[in-house]
Amino acid sequence: MFFQHSIFSRLKEKLIALEKIIAGFSLLLLLILSLSQVILRNFFELGFSEIDIVSRHLVLYVTFMGAALAIENSQHIKMDFLSSLLKAQTKEKLVLPLLFLSGFICSIFFYYALQFWLEENQYSLPNEQLALYLALIVPAGFFTLSLHFFLLLLSPKSTAKNQ
Repeated sequence: MFFQHSIFSRLKEKLIALEKIIAGFSLLLLLILSLSQVILRNFFELGFSEIDIVSRHLVLYVTFMGAALAIENSQHIKMDFLSSLLKAQTKEKLVLPLLFLSGFICSIFFYYALQFWLEENQYSLPNEQLALYLALIVPAGFFTLSLHFFLLLLSPKSTAKNQ
């Protein structure tokens, strides 16, 4: 049991560190690219469409990584309008099934996002390759979200943390 706990803890720590790096770098790059695009357009009457494509996808990178970090800290959006009506004991019993359901739904989104990306890969034009590979964040993001939900489900601290 301790061995599993340490594996899950180390995996979560490394995943969180990677997500923080990706989110921070994506946000910094988004700001730099957006600022440079504004300067190029306003002062030099010049702009690059690729910067807009990259910026659009960087927003998704920041969003998915931020969502994963929010899940880990139990600060994600919860549809818990019924929780005010439930007793504390009932809430405790619902934490694990709700974590499983959330992870399962994110896994389904991952599967269909990956299928969509694979189809897009088959039919994409050569000039759309940049957007295609940047769009990998959608299946990767849903995979990361589902992984976080399942890791919370498997970690012993998940029930105390998510009340």
